[in-house]
Amino acid sequence: MSNFDWPIRVYYEDTDSGGVVYHANYLNFMERARTEWLRSLGFEQDELIVQHQCIFAVHSMQLNFRHPARFNDAIIVSSHIVNVSGASFTFKQKIVRDDELLCEATVKVACLDSNRFRPKSIPSFILTEIQGEC
Repeated sequence: MSNFDWPIRVYYEDTDSGGVVYHANYLNFMERARTEWLRSLGFEQDELIVQHQCIFAVHSMQLNFRHPARFNDAIIVSSHIVNVSGASFTFKQKIVRDDELLCEATVKVACLDSNRFRPKSIPSFILTEIQGEC
C-alpha cells in the first residue's frame, strides 16, 4: 500500500525542558497522521461514530526510538497499512527529520462498535477505499 505522509512542526509544548520531544508525544504525532490518513480517504471519525457506530482504537503498538526530535523540527510522519483483517488494520509508521529516522512503530488498530466497545467488521465502504490505495 502507498505511504501517507503528514508534516508536523514540533512545538515547545511537545518537548521537555531540554527541548527534546517527550516520548509520549510521538504517539500523538502518529495518531494525528492516522486521523489525517482516514480523512484523506474521505472519512471523518465523528461521522463514522454517529452514522455507522464505528470507532477505531489502538489495540497494540511496538515502538523503537532511534534519535530525538527537538523543538522547532519539521518532521514527517509516514504511515502505511501492512495488513488488513476483518476487524483491524496494522500500520507501519515512521517519524523522520530530513532523511533521519527518529522513531518507528507497528500499530494495530481495531474497529469497534461505538455502542458496545466490542470488535466489529471494518465497514465495506472503508475497505473499498483502502483497496483503491493499493
